[in-house]
Amino acid sequence: MIKRINGLKIGIISDGKYGERAYENFRQIFATEWILVPDIPSTVMLDEEIELDIPDCDLYISYVRHPDMILQLAELQKSLILGITPGIGLYHQAKRINPKVISPRTMCSLEPNTGIPEVDEFAKYFGRPIFNIESNSQGNITDVFVIRSSPCGSSQAGADFFKNKKLSVQNLQDLALSVCHECRAPRFGHTCDKEVSGIIHMLSFVSNIKLDDNSELSEDLKIFIKDIKIEYQKRAKIE
Repeated sequence: MIKRINGLKIGIISDGKYGERAYENFRQIFATEWILVPDIPSTVMLDEEIELDIPDCDLYISYVRHPDMILQLAELQKSLILGITPGIGLYHQAKRINPKVISPRTMCSLEPNTGIPEVDEFAKYFGRPIFNIESNSQGNITDVFVIRSSPCGSSQAGADFFKNKKLSVQNLQDLALSVCHECRAPRFGHTCDKEVSGIIHMLSFVSNIKLDDNSELSEDLKIFIKDIKIEYQKRAKIE
């Protein structure tokens, strides 16, 4: 039996390609509607708006791929997260229609700091992952708890991988591979891709480690962590 702990009502809008796994995860916390819209190739120009049956929700999360339909959803003037954005220009166009539209670099980069109440409430539970890590005196990570998960649930795969392992460059890289394997984002997507998701999870995993003050870390691990921080900064900005 599902035990929901938050009163926010979410509508996941999909053309059938993406969103099913997010729906299963979100409905554990929120009242969640699965809203299926027509699957129209993005290359097809729409002469007029498609009639959509969109039930009222507090927050919509769109996995729709057709640009015209995305703009039509923006016209609802409700808080809207674009899980898929076919381009930066379209995002800016949607934002002009509705200032409560956001397009995170990846769905697992979302944090509760947008200033949009519905989005920020959602992002307390899903978005940029937060891990609680337990280790023993030998330096092995004995357990990993996911406090905030990526919407697709790939954060749990990363947590499961790292149990009873040491913090090392190879294990961080393998964590990223575990996440990428479960990630639903396309490879090198317009605004969401597996490689960025892997980097985000590695950074989240080591977020509480102070590199300069930690003498137990190997020098190659410190350099690797600094490098992935630089790489993320290069790839994180979408506007």
